[in-house]
Amino acid sequence: MTRRALLSTFPLLLLATVRAGAQGMATVYKDPSCGCCTKWVELLRNSGFTVTIKNIAELDRSRYAVPAALRSCHTAVIDGRIVEGHVPVADVQRMLKQGSAVAGLAVPGMPIGSPGMEVPGTSPQPFDVLAFDKAGSSRVFASYGRR
Repeated sequence: MTRRALLSTFPLLLLATVRAGAQGMATVYKDPSCGCCTKWVELLRNSGFTVTIKNIAELDRSRYAVPAALRSCHTAVIDGRIVEGHVPVADVQRMLKQGSAVAGLAVPGMPIGSPGMEVPGTSPQPFDVLAFDKAGSSRVFASYGRR
């Protein structure tokens, strides 16, 4: 391959790299046997996030300032923000666009019907996505399944 031919491929490589990480970089800490966490990771990837999985048996969530009442089955660090549990990707994207207003988002527990927790033949449970700050305060960021 000539130097000119090699250099002509650079814009294509750059474009592919930008598209691969178009939404951001995510590191997801999860139990290696958790299938619902794996489903949630696939939703992130399908939405354009570049995801690294760290399989661990126990996670010290206090390291990420996740309030105890908001904890779930996995923790993600996405562009420096914390995402705890089965948060819809659209809410992750909205949080990232809003700047540093919140430290992270959480869906406490594992509500049926939240992203990655779909169960065929079972009605989804209503759930809230909670925004939290580093001091541990939280507020409703989005609600699903409530009338």
